[in-house]
Amino acid sequence: MIRVMLVDDQRLVRAGFASILGDEDDIELVGEAGDGAEALELVRSKRPDVVLMDIRMPRMDGLEATERIGRDARFDGVKVVILTTFDEDDYVYRALRAGASGFLVKDTDPDELIHAIRVVAAGEALISPKVTRRLIAEFAGRVARPEPSSKLGALTERETEVLKLVATGMSNDEIAGALFLSPATAKTHVSRIMSKLSARDRAQLVVTAYEAGLVRPTWTDGQ
Repeated sequence: MIRVMLVDDQRLVRAGFASILGDEDDIELVGEAGDGAEALELVRSKRPDVVLMDIRMPRMDGLEATERIGRDARFDGVKVVILTTFDEDDYVYRALRAGASGFLVKDTDPDELIHAIRVVAAGEALISPKVTRRLIAEFAGRVARPEPSSKLGALTERETEVLKLVATGMSNDEIAGALFLSPATAKTHVSRIMSKLSARDRAQLVVTAYEAGLVRPTWTDGQ
């Protein structure tokens, strides 16, 4: 059973999502909150597997609440999916930086929402290749070119190759095809990379890759 919590300041929105979740045999709604501060209290008491988190809320917004959940060791295993009406690169980036495992707009099809919950609960990231590539191309182009990071020194040459492909939004199957590996081997490489880089999930690997300078799609030599 996947334990899910809803966080949104609009009761009608919460009611709509609750109705969708209530139809699933493997999902249990364990709590609802109207702002980030209330969400943190409920996460402490309910310990959900997945939190569906709005961004713009009173008292404490969803990004701050997500960041607090992500940096608190007591909440290891709690995954956050950002639900918002704002499909903007800056929100995507800030959500991932804050520790979110996924990002969906509120008009997402019900079947996609349920799929998202199951994917994130299983430890995967919910960030589409389209969003990943746009995020890197658009947002990374606005920041200064980072210095090479020693953080990646723990990776083998093959793991570095795999990380670069993860950062482009490739799935394990796509990585396997690109590097002539079995899907199981690709999955093992990704798991080892996450462990070595202390990443919560694949979404964090994407952020780490371009912040460390491993992926630089908008920079050219000499800049």
